[in-house]
Amino acid sequence: MSRILIVEDEDRIATFVDKGLRAAGYATERASRGDEALELARSIEFDLVLLDVGLPVMDGFAVLRALRGSGNRVPVIMLTAHSSLDDTVRGLDGGADDYIPKPFRFDELLARVRVRMRDAQPEPAASTTLAYGGVSLDLRSRRAQVDGTGVVELSAREFALAEEFLRHPDQVLSREQLLSRIWGYDYDPGSNIVDVYVRYLRAKLGAGRIETVRGMGYRLVG
Repeated sequence: MSRILIVEDEDRIATFVDKGLRAAGYATERASRGDEALELARSIEFDLVLLDVGLPVMDGFAVLRALRGSGNRVPVIMLTAHSSLDDTVRGLDGGADDYIPKPFRFDELLARVRVRMRDAQPEPAASTTLAYGGVSLDLRSRRAQVDGTGVVELSAREFALAEEFLRHPDQVLSREQLLSRIWGYDYDPGSNIVDVYVRYLRAKLGAGRIETVRGMGYRLVG
């Protein structure tokens, strides 16, 4: 469950936001002073901070500076009764991720919370494996397997050609396309190098996996 720190010295607003966020499925902590908020943020891992500007002891700008100065990159949405451009710029320049003036509607606040939480999530790592029809390529280790058996040794060109087929399964790839993508545009278009390497791949991956489409090119089939 995502945890949000609400930093607001007006109890009525803090209670309103707290109840709404809990109803939306978030866990919350509250602080009414800047120094208290900073201590909480340093001792507990939060997924987002809602930070009022007008706080006792330390204002929101000072809290934000201290957080960012210590390397804490938790998403921060500033809350303030001041809606001037100067305050907005000051907050964003100080490292805030968003800025919402009071009074605000809770549905608007919740929408911004969701956006910032989503933005803060790491993107899933790109897959390093291509697989189709019993053939798999590990792009990191540059290894190939057929039907889950041991590693099949492929040369650099063979691997590149196999990768091109696995990125376009069941799609006809012309000799010209393969030649330009694997060997480069400067390679002799009259060369039969593509046919030679397709023959090499068939010997290693299985003759029936790469189909000749007469007059068009080759296709990887399942």
